[in-house]
Amino acid sequence: MSARPRESVWDYPRPPRVERDDRRVRVVLGDVVMADTTRALRVLETSHPPAFYIPREDVRGEHLVPAAGRTWCEWKGHAAYEDVVVGDRVAARAAWHYPDPAPAYADLAGHVAFYPGRVDACFVGDERVRAQEGDFYGGWITSEIEGPFKGAPGTRGW
Repeated sequence: MSARPRESVWDYPRPPRVERDDRRVRVVLGDVVMADTTRALRVLETSHPPAFYIPREDVRGEHLVPAAGRTWCEWKGHAAYEDVVVGDRVAARAAWHYPDPAPAYADLAGHVAFYPGRVDACFVGDERVRAQEGDFYGGWITSEIEGPFKGAPGTRGW
């Protein structure tokens, strides 16, 4: 497989764009592969590494527990959160989804996203993902993605 072209997050659109990604995407916590798909969606938004959304059918739902609180995205609508629980381990609010996304983001319905910094590992293809800095955004940084990225201290106003 040839290398993917470099992508600058500063070339991503605002409002964000949703696109399909057929690479293998996996999420791991402990000894459980929480998600494994070749049907992911990527959300591309200016200044952010992509967030990957995985169809619920490809997620081990028995390990997801609804968590308190919601947030609001001006584009996508209300996000709900889930803890990821494997045995005695609880990754608090490690997953999120849009139960009723705004019409322009209807493709996200029935999909779950994971914070790579709150689980043990996330992979795109065979590449281990780096987490977007900060505790709010859930971007997945791979070798083809170029920053600088929003999320670090001092970047809130970007």
